[in-house]
Amino acid sequence: MRNEQRLPTRTPESRAFAERVQLVMKLTSRLNALPFDDLDGRTAVLAEIFGRPVPGSLSILPPFYCDYGLGTSFGERVFINQGCFLLDYGGITIGDRVLIGPRVTLSTAGHPVELDERYDFITHAPIVIEDDVWIGAAATVTPGVTIGRGSVVGAGAVVAHDVPPLSVVTAPGAVVRKRLRPAAPATS
Repeated sequence: MRNEQRLPTRTPESRAFAERVQLVMKLTSRLNALPFDDLDGRTAVLAEIFGRPVPGSLSILPPFYCDYGLGTSFGERVFINQGCFLLDYGGITIGDRVLIGPRVTLSTAGHPVELDERYDFITHAPIVIEDDVWIGAAATVTPGVTIGRGSVVGAGAVVAHDVPPLSVVTAPGAVVRKRLRPAAPATS
């Protein structure tokens, strides 16, 4: 994975990470138990999960799951549908006007592939989702991936490589199917 970093297990840093995960799991449980129309309550719990106030234009529909919280930043007018997972220890940057379909997983962490290292490290790398991206239902984005401005990730795709701007990718291997035209400049 590009930009991979490693967190050694059985260290004070990995213990602090595990403690944060336990806290965020409690917070997401509380979030998902709130009445759907308790927008103020959801906003308050989301601020606890992410460690800072969230944009007023952010919309996250429960149930929602996150493991760390401190690694995610949101642009304006972001919509996250039901059942999404943000595993954000490696960092997730979500641009403006991003649409994320139901059951999408954004996972920035994993373990080394080599068996003799697998239990000794947590690997992580950032995910960047640029402005105006639409990620379809049940897609998975893996560590180190950047999804370029204006692109569409089809439902069920597994995105393990960068997606160029203004592209449509589909299928488990995220195959670029076509290139899109840039939007016409806005007129006043």
